[in-house]
Amino acid sequence: METHQTVSDLVRRYFATYESKDRNAIEALLSDDFTFSSPLDDHIDKTVYFKRCWPNSQTIRSFRIEKLFEKGNEAFVRYEGERYDGGKFRCTEFFRIEGNKIKEVEVYFASLLTHANEEKAAKAGIK
Repeated sequence: METHQTVSDLVRRYFATYESKDRNAIEALLSDDFTFSSPLDDHIDKTVYFKRCWPNSQTIRSFRIEKLFEKGNEAFVRYEGERYDGGKFRCTEFFRIEGNKIKEVEVYFASLLTHANEEKAAKAGIK
């Protein structure tokens, strides 16, 4: 990656595909040797990712990126997600980019956002 803007753009486009439910668009963003890791998944490949993770896109209404830090071909993003049932959650993800494609995503689960947690965050000045 030559510019930071390109890394940010790929990360934002990745989340936008979940909002639009556009599997073709996300497939175009991922490298052939893409891997995905989370507390539930250990370096699964693209085929397993689409079987196990992509169906979750049907439950996602939106993402709100709170922080996005990048350096070279890597980025960390913290976001709040909202499901169609109104539930909210917050996660952090690490992205590694190679050749204008997303090569690796590592998800670090955080908390489900409840009304009580949102009130605590507001009092602490966190939006």
